[in-house]
Amino acid sequence: MKDDSHTDAAQSGDGAAPRKVHSTHIAAELEAEIISGDITAGTRLDEQSLTRRFGVSRTPVREALHTLVARSLAERIHYRGVVVTEITRDRVEQMFDAMGEIEAMCGRLSAERMSIGERAGLEDLHRRMGKMMAQGDTADYETANGEFHTMILEGTHNPDLIELGNKLRLKLAPFRKSQLRSAERIEKSNAEHAAIVNAILDRDPAEADRTLRRHLISAAREVLARMP
Repeated sequence: MKDDSHTDAAQSGDGAAPRKVHSTHIAAELEAEIISGDITAGTRLDEQSLTRRFGVSRTPVREALHTLVARSLAERIHYRGVVVTEITRDRVEQMFDAMGEIEAMCGRLSAERMSIGERAGLEDLHRRMGKMMAQGDTADYETANGEFHTMILEGTHNPDLIELGNKLRLKLAPFRKSQLRSAERIEKSNAEHAAIVNAILDRDPAEADRTLRRHLISAAREVLARMP
């Protein structure tokens, strides 16, 4: 039997990095298909079938499946393997509700605790995101959006809150990404970010809390509107 440990690296001759690219790509495609309903709840994600579909070894497929499980889009069931979980409106609402509470708290603390350099960095990122929006760079905006919310989590200077926030963000990442697909939504998101940035720059904890709660409600509304 062929050894999987080096197959993807050998394809590019560049160490382990290509495998990470493959697994990220595989996870992203499967996430999109699960969220859209193209892959239905209860479907078994077979490693062998996926290796044939994506033309890779088992290693990146296993990494991608691990990502799906970590994001609660699939679960490992004894004797069945990795199976797609049911995504209900109630479950999505619960995740956004929890994330809204965490991000609101983090915004409140960041407004009080961020250093001058951190505040300047957040403002600079928001300005760059405005340019991405104007140029229609959806992919770059999605990436920067993750960085924006990471900066707010890290601005709390509280390791436990950062860890908790990142775990919830990991689960919500496919849904938050899916709602940034239209120019109209990106424009609205950017305007909401402006209010959040202003509150943090003004050291206004109550306003940072309020604007982040509204931002998460707005994102949840967009995601739920796309669900059947």
